[in-house]
Amino acid sequence: MAEPVIELRDVSKRYGARAAVESLSIALERGSFTALLGGSGSGKTTALKLINGLIAPDAGEVMIEGRPAGEGPGYALRRRIGYVFQEVGLFPHMTVAENIAIGPRLAGWDARRTGERVAELLALVDLPPDAGPRRPSELSGGQRQRVGVARALAAGPAIMLMDEPFGALDPVTRDALGRDYRALHERLGLTTLMVTHDVWEALLLADRIVVMDAGAILADAPPAALLAGHPDARVQALMETPRRQAERVRAMAERP
Repeated sequence: MAEPVIELRDVSKRYGARAAVESLSIALERGSFTALLGGSGSGKTTALKLINGLIAPDAGEVMIEGRPAGEGPGYALRRRIGYVFQEVGLFPHMTVAENIAIGPRLAGWDARRTGERVAELLALVDLPPDAGPRRPSELSGGQRQRVGVARALAAGPAIMLMDEPFGALDPVTRDALGRDYRALHERLGLTTLMVTHDVWEALLLADRIVVMDAGAILADAPPAALLAGHPDARVQALMETPRRQAERVRAMAERP
């Protein structure tokens, strides 16, 4: 295996007596799409924040592209990493174009280069050019989420962290945006780590699923391998859920 793009080495983070993550170790290869799957409180979002330098580990080491995450200023690290989350967090007083342009402007890009990048990204995330001058409130939820993806990609990061990015969307929009993002991941050669509690989403989008519970890893394997069976009863129950749902839908469709 080549040097990992992201690596957590025996990382722990506690809040008082509670361990958010405990002795967590994971390494992600360049170009991989990994889903962190688990329920609330399993440590998924804490893992993302540790990678992005938003919080520091109490023990262990976080490495990004071969260097310690805490080696330099946090803002420099975060400019190299795109971050997309469920509530998007667009600035309501700014236009869509201004929201997307935040990263390039902070990086010192000139107006012409920034404008060209905004136009390129609007097309990349399948938004019309006339979306640029509009306010976020004028867009649908799915469109706002596309703006969030465009903003995260604006400065050209090689790494994308996604925290329940499509969770607030209706099923049709969620499915379309998930497929579109997966295509972007492939096209741009990104390394993506996505947090989700949705088993279907993890199975259909990711190449690798890491199942977490109580701050620890229960399973780490490709989707097909997890579906084939797992010795941990919690993982097995999680993987059986979509199969049972599919069987119920199939039975309904076959009724006279």
